[in-house]
Amino acid sequence: MAFAGFSDETFAFYEGLLADNSKTYWTAHKPVYESSVREPLAELCAELEAEFGPAKLFRPYRDVRFSHDKTPYKTHQGAHALGGLYVQVDADGLMVAGGMFAPDPDRLRRYRAAVDADSSGKELEAIVDRLRAAGLEIAGDRLKTRPRGTDPGHPRLDLLRHRSLYAHEGWPADPWMHTREVADRVRDSWRRLRPLVEWGNTHLDPPGDGA
Repeated sequence: MAFAGFSDETFAFYEGLLADNSKTYWTAHKPVYESSVREPLAELCAELEAEFGPAKLFRPYRDVRFSHDKTPYKTHQGAHALGGLYVQVDADGLMVAGGMFAPDPDRLRRYRAAVDADSSGKELEAIVDRLRAAGLEIAGDRLKTRPRGTDPGHPRLDLLRHRSLYAHEGWPADPWMHTREVADRVRDSWRRLRPLVEWGNTHLDPPGDGA
């Protein structure tokens, strides 16, 4: 089916899950999750596939093996595409993001080398500046000081502090969420975010790496 927007039930489902993150709630409301959360999000991703490639929806179950928080279900439903584009729906509304979310040590080393180099570093700086100017928030895990051996006067010290780097924006669950305008907004946002994702794919993944 073609994407037609999210319904009130989409957001009400997550409001209920926030109040009662239990198997009892999940089992009783799983049909709502399937019809009002997972299906419309899959339809949205299918609509964007021609431009951004196939997207994969994350599982709704939390991995609680090493967490003090043992609540079993995620309080959002996310999907990712193109190696770094992301969309998420939850009780508050919709959020889109793109970038480098959790690089392993090798990719982090390559990230910092690319930021340090004048050509690729200035390119990333320009991408980040454009995203900020467009109203997106720049986020990610960052060091409080600076990477070991980095010149404290480095012109891109702020970017070098990042251990992950992404940009995001979101919208509350207003009435337009019930329409196809959602697809237009996500598409426009992903287009703005694509240069950041492609920069990461170019500089963090060496040729033939297949990541």
